[in-house]
Amino acid sequence: MMVKLNAEGLIPVITQDAASHEVLTLAYMSKESIQKTLDEKQVWFYSRSRSKLWKKGESSGNEMNVKSIQADCDYDAILVQVEPTGPACHTGHISCFHNKIEDATISSSNEHNSSVIEELYATIQQRKKDMPSDSYTSKLFASGTDKIAQKVIEEAGETALAGVGKNKENTIGEISDLIYHLLVMMSNLDITPTDIWSELKNRSK
Repeated sequence: MMVKLNAEGLIPVITQDAASHEVLTLAYMSKESIQKTLDEKQVWFYSRSRSKLWKKGESSGNEMNVKSIQADCDYDAILVQVEPTGPACHTGHISCFHNKIEDATISSSNEHNSSVIEELYATIQQRKKDMPSDSYTSKLFASGTDKIAQKVIEEAGETALAGVGKNKENTIGEISDLIYHLLVMMSNLDITPTDIWSELKNRSK
């Protein structure tokens, strides 16, 4: 029996470590990505944000070797048991399901949240790994810790001056620049956004 795709031509897919049975990711597949996964025995997803097929691990190297593929009782969801070659989550965690929910606080879909920071951090991590010659981020890493720290100081000063000038648009831009350079410093010191969220949570008690 064929699986049932939704109105967008996609089906939700859960990946699970075949050895530990830990749930790793929740993503989507299209008809084409299902077929490529079956043919290549490597996990292929469909990116809704980029509207294209993508192979798990194509940029990070953290691929998923397929051990089995099963549909649920209604054929509208898929479970793929895999042998991962590295962390499944772009944050560096083994599983994407690492955020503990302790209350019923819900964010609306149009709110900006920590995932934006984590996505930017993941991109910075990839630049550090690949070190492309035309990347500003790579040049920062190559310049060393002192230079990165100097840039953080410069951006902090520019942010403060923009705030004093009471120009909201300029201040938003400077804060964004500061956050970016802070994330570069974090990556350079192997500090993750999760480390920061944990510390901030401790301070809110």
